[in-house]
Amino acid sequence: MRPAAVWSALPACLVAALAFAGSGPASAQTFPATPAARHVVVVGISGLRWSEVSATATPTLWRLAGQGSVGSLVDYAVLPLTCPADGWLTLNAGARAQSDHTDAACGAFPAVLPSGAGAQVPALPALESYNNQFHNTPSWGLLSRESPGCATAVGPGAALALASPSGRVASYLPSPSDITAGVLSRCPLTVVDLGNLESTERGPVLASADSELARIVADLPPDTTLLVTAPGATTKGPHLQLALVSGPGYQAGLLDAASTRQPGLVVLTDLTPTVLGWLGVPVSAGSVAGTALAAVGGAQITRADRGGLAATVRSLVGRDTAEQVWRSTHSAFFWAYALADIVVMAGIGLAFWGAAPEQRRRRARWWRVAGVFAVSVPAGTFVANLVPWWQFAHPAVWLYALAAAWAAVIGAAALLGPWRRDPLGPFGVICLLTVVVLGVDVMTGSRLQLETPFGLSVLQAGRFYGIGNEALGIYGITGLLAAAWLALLALRRYPSSRRPAVAVVAAVGLFAVFASGWPGFGGKVGGTIAMVPCFLLLAGAVAGIKLNWRLVLLVAVSGLALFVIFALISYLTPVTGKSDIGSFAGSSLHGHSGGLLLRKINSNLGSLSVNALSPLSPIVVVVTGLMLWRPSWFGLKTVPAAYAAEPLLRPVMGVLWLMPVLGWFADDSGVIVPAAALPLALPLGIAILATTSHFDGQSRYRNTAVTGPSGPRTADQPA
Repeated sequence: MRPAAVWSALPACLVAALAFAGSGPASAQTFPATPAARHVVVVGISGLRWSEVSATATPTLWRLAGQGSVGSLVDYAVLPLTCPADGWLTLNAGARAQSDHTDAACGAFPAVLPSGAGAQVPALPALESYNNQFHNTPSWGLLSRESPGCATAVGPGAALALASPSGRVASYLPSPSDITAGVLSRCPLTVVDLGNLESTERGPVLASADSELARIVADLPPDTTLLVTAPGATTKGPHLQLALVSGPGYQAGLLDAASTRQPGLVVLTDLTPTVLGWLGVPVSAGSVAGTALAAVGGAQITRADRGGLAATVRSLVGRDTAEQVWRSTHSAFFWAYALADIVVMAGIGLAFWGAAPEQRRRRARWWRVAGVFAVSVPAGTFVANLVPWWQFAHPAVWLYALAAAWAAVIGAAALLGPWRRDPLGPFGVICLLTVVVLGVDVMTGSRLQLETPFGLSVLQAGRFYGIGNEALGIYGITGLLAAAWLALLALRRYPSSRRPAVAVVAAVGLFAVFASGWPGFGGKVGGTIAMVPCFLLLAGAVAGIKLNWRLVLLVAVSGLALFVIFALISYLTPVTGKSDIGSFAGSSLHGHSGGLLLRKINSNLGSLSVNALSPLSPIVVVVTGLMLWRPSWFGLKTVPAAYAAEPLLRPVMGVLWLMPVLGWFADDSGVIVPAAALPLALPLGIAILATTSHFDGQSRYRNTAVTGPSGPRTADQPA
C-alpha cells in the first residue's frame, strides 16, 4: 500500500480529535438514602477545592469533614467554564443551566432586588429563554416549587436557586450576617451563598466564609442535614470542587451517586434531587419532581464507607491532580502519537522504497514491527493506571513513562510470542488484550480509563463509566480484529467446519457488546448501535453467508434494536442501576426526549465545525473506504494482493472501516470517534495489508519459520 495517499489525510482528522479532547478512593459499600430531614441547609462557597481545606486554614470545614461525608463535585453546567450563577441556576432547575457568558469569562451576576420579605430576580425570564438553545430541559423553580413549606434564600446566589420562573423569591435575606437560629428553623429549606473565591483573594475570602459557616453551624436546629458545596467558579481552568454533607446518615463517610458510579464523585445535577429527597419529596419518575428530573439524569447522593479523613482528602486532591494532567497533556499526547506514526511509517516506506519483491518484503517486515508497537499504545495507557501515578511528584512524567513502558512490553511480547508465526498473530494478540482489558475494566468500574489519554475526563462530565468517546473506535476496532484473528485460527484448525470460527466471533462480539452496552456495566448507546452490525457482518462473512437486501436491512437495525432493549431493561429493572440509556427511556416515556435528541444532534453536527480542517473528515473517511473497496482506482497493489492471499481480509477490513463510521453517526461526540481511532487504525491497516501480502518465510527478529495464510513460504517465493 502507498502510505502517502492515506497518511496525507491524517492531520485533518487528528486536528478534529485534538479539539475535543475521567483514580480515587476504592469502591465501597453504598448505603440507602436517609430518611427525610426536618431541616436542610445548603451552603455554597463558589470555587472551593479540597486542596484549600485544612485543620489550620479552615477549622470549621475540617471539623465538618471529619464528622460528615466528603466528596468531589463536578460542577460542569453547559460550558467548561461554569460560573457561580450557572451553578445556582442549575440547582434551581435540576438541569444544566447557564447565565449569559462565553467560555472566556463570566458575565455580570444577575441582579437581586430585595422586595419586602422576599426579592425579585428580574433577569430570570430572560435567562430561561436564553437557555432554550441548549436543550437541557430545565424545570425552572423546581427546588422552591417542590420543597414542602417555605424556603429561605440568603445572598444573591441563593436567590437564583430559589427563584420562581417569574423571578420571585418568597423569603430573602441579603447577607449571611442576617442569619439567626430563628431564620434557620423557620423553613424546612435554607440556602446560603457565602460568596465566591476570587483567584486573587482566595485566602481572605475563604477564611471569612469559614467563620460565617462556624456561626451557621452553631445555630443549626437539631436533626439538620447540612450540605456545603461549591456551585461554579470564576476561574477559567476547571477543577473538581468540594462537596460535604453532615447530618443523620452521613457520619464519617464518602459521598456516592449512581450518576457517576465513582466513589467520592458527584455532579452538579445531583444536588437538586438530593435536597428534595432529604425533604421527603418523592423523586421517582411518577412524581412531579421525578418526571422533571427524568430528563436530566440527576441522582440522589448517598454515603459509602471511607478510611481516615486525611487519607481521603489526599485521594480527592489526587483525583483533581490527575484531571489537571489530563487537561494539560491530552492534546500534546495525540499530536505526539500521530506524528510518531507518520514519521516511522513514512520513514520505513522511504527507506525501502521500490517495487522489487525484496524491497516490498523488507518494507512489509518493518511496517509489521512498527504497526505492532503503534497498536500497543492504547493498551499501555490504560494499564498505566495500575500504578497511582497521580500521587507522585511530576505525575505527568510518571503517566507517560508508564504508558510507554507498558506499550513496549506488550509490543515485544506480541512479536516474540508463539503467535509470531501467524502474519496477523501479533496484531490479534494485542487487539484481544486491549478489548479484554477495556471490557473487564468497564465491568469493574472503569478505573483504568479515568484520566488516561484515551479514557475518561470527569471534568468534562460527559461520561464517568463505560467506554469513553475517544476509546469507542479503538474498542470496536480491536474487538473486531481480535474476533477475526481467532476465526482465522479456527478455520485453519477445523477446515471442514465453519462453526467453531463463527462461535469465536460470536463469543468476542457478545463480550464486547455487553461489556460496553449493558446498562449495569457501560450503558454505551453509540457503541451498541455501531458494534452490533459489524460483528454480525463479520460472523456472516466467516460463515460464508451471502448478503441480500433483507439481511442488510436486519443487520442495519440490529444495533438500534438491542439499544432499545437495553434501555427498557435499564428503565424497568432497578437492579441494573441508573444509566444514561435508562434515563433516555424514561425521558422518552415522559415526553422529554426531544430536547435530549436535539442536544445530541447539535453536538454531532458541531463536531464538524471545530476548526477549518474539520469538514475534511468526511472526505478522509470516503477516500479511505474507497481505497479498501476499489484499490485499483488509486493504483494500489498491496491491497488486492492481501485480499488474494487471505480472502477473508476484505470483509475484515470493511468492518474495521465501518465500525468507527457508524460510531460517528450513533455517538453524540461525532467525528471524534473515527478521528481518535486513526492513530491506531491506519498503522494497523497498513501493517496488516502489507504483512499479509508480503510475509516471507523467515522472521528476521527470531529466525523462526512462519506459515502464512496460503501455507509456508520461503524468502525467494513471490508474494
